[in-house]
Amino acid sequence: MSKPTPAKQGQEEPPVQGPSLSQAKPRGQDKPRAQDKPSPVETFKADSHYLRGSIPEELEDGKPFFGKASIQLLKHHGTYQQDNRDERAAAKAAGMPDGKAYSFMVRSAIPGGKLTSAQLLTELDLCDEVGNSTLRITSRQGLQMHGVLKGDLKSAIRHINQTQLTTLAACGDVERNVMCSPVPYKNDPVYDQMQALADQLAIHLRPRTKAYYQLWLKDEASGEKRLVGSGVEGGRAAAEGPQKGPDAGSNHEEIEPLYGPTYLPRKFKIGIGLPGDNSADVYSHDLGLLALCEDWRIVGYNMLVGGGFGTTPSAKKTFPAIGQPMCFVSPTQVIDVATAIIRVQRDYGNRSDRKVARLKYLIHHWGLDRFKQMVEQYYGGELPPPRPLQIFQFNDGMGWHPQGDGKWFYGLNVENGRIKDEGAFRLKTALREICRTLNPPLRLTPHQSILFCDLQQTDLQQLSEILHRHGVPLSEEISNVRRWSIACPALPTCGLAVTESERALPDMMSRLETELEQLGLADEVFTTRMTGCPNGCTRPYNADIGLVGKSKGKYTLFLGGRVQGDRLNFIYQDKVPADEVVPKLVAVFRYFRAARVAGETFGDFCHRKGVDDLLAHCGES
Repeated sequence: MSKPTPAKQGQEEPPVQGPSLSQAKPRGQDKPRAQDKPSPVETFKADSHYLRGSIPEELEDGKPFFGKASIQLLKHHGTYQQDNRDERAAAKAAGMPDGKAYSFMVRSAIPGGKLTSAQLLTELDLCDEVGNSTLRITSRQGLQMHGVLKGDLKSAIRHINQTQLTTLAACGDVERNVMCSPVPYKNDPVYDQMQALADQLAIHLRPRTKAYYQLWLKDEASGEKRLVGSGVEGGRAAAEGPQKGPDAGSNHEEIEPLYGPTYLPRKFKIGIGLPGDNSADVYSHDLGLLALCEDWRIVGYNMLVGGGFGTTPSAKKTFPAIGQPMCFVSPTQVIDVATAIIRVQRDYGNRSDRKVARLKYLIHHWGLDRFKQMVEQYYGGELPPPRPLQIFQFNDGMGWHPQGDGKWFYGLNVENGRIKDEGAFRLKTALREICRTLNPPLRLTPHQSILFCDLQQTDLQQLSEILHRHGVPLSEEISNVRRWSIACPALPTCGLAVTESERALPDMMSRLETELEQLGLADEVFTTRMTGCPNGCTRPYNADIGLVGKSKGKYTLFLGGRVQGDRLNFIYQDKVPADEVVPKLVAVFRYFRAARVAGETFGDFCHRKGVDDLLAHCGES
């Protein structure tokens, strides 16, 4: 896929510039909306003393698991308690508590997916030393390890921080990892401008509690708190000096000036993209930033609000949603307006029912106009309407590309983001050799793959040789259907999964690519995204094809989204057994081949025909 160019726009009037948050004193900030009884998670946070709770004591209690409150608090520190369902029988036979094989997933937040070879090498070493020997690139451009035992948790998090990455706010009821189009074009400075904004937002919106540093970064030998710089914060933590004891005082504005003592009602996600490159899927976020470019620079952003894909099919009050354009802001306004949006959600989001606690439900309840008015009140100034911007391309960055500065980058497709050595396929070993010999800067992509950056033209042959020698196919050697597919981990470790995802999708893609080859449709580009439950972690609800786990071995099949990501798909068929998914898709592809209009994509065809027409022609297959 060729390099996208930002959409050129004419000269516009400058946007209204409001006062900074330090100048504005929004009314209502200290008047949370009346709620029913707070949910248990809200009580856990309120009693936690800024995310500490009883975690320090439970880290030393010798048990392989944490209590209910700590499980929720630990998410803010970047880790989830899990148990391996494949190992439950063995755990029960061994007399493990509750018959479960407890372990932890540890996630690193990496704004825009930008990291060094040294940082990846550390994570690869850690997954062997304390994890299950695999590493996973997430659909939000982070990294996560699975299988970490409770006794190794502190060591794992500390080692990640020592590389200048962090797990803080990778999960939990806070602003999570900021996504950004990762391709490193140097002849198009807007990409560096977006990455710089992602870094700035990550720093500004990160929790300020000292609990993270006190819990995980304590020097065991000296007893002092070792405050290494965490991620893009650089040396911020170190510059603050030693942290002495818990946060003191009752003024939450001094401890958590943005989040307060109970943080947000639910997780909050941000993504940054271009009309010519929506790989960050900006419509799927609580806050999406779509850049307007003139003369190779970003002059402002459309702010899209209220995206989010988590849903509970049995609860009709829940639904997936794509973001709505709310306003246009200049680059200098972004952080202050984003902060105002988060504060409105903090003060008015639902804290009694977590099923409807995301920002999309507040906007659905209020309406966009009322929500914007409240944001303006918190911001301290009027916000102009959004500009007429339309997404027209998605760049996954796979294959060889000149960066525009005499160097190259290579995008390697990593199927479902799983970095492992398995039989003749030895991706983990290949990455170690690449990082040690070529030492390239790296970018993780929203499609769970990896970019090797700043390569010399003479490096290209060596990189290919390393990958081939370790049984790793180049991106050019895999089918389009596999290249554009992603899946969540699901079973055996995710506690929310109702069926398989990562372990089921590769075989489905093998069967589908064979069928498409026979139909003459192998060159078609369409997204296939699978999840093991309806929470939508791989963003299945705006894909051309969405496969969402409904029950054991059965999926809800969605059609009609598109690669650009700015449209929801629709339910085509529900409770489809796993072995029937490919035949049902092939029937639709046959209809597509026969009835498409010139240049029409698969997703656009399904959207144009609609569910009734598709079922009439293909539903019995």
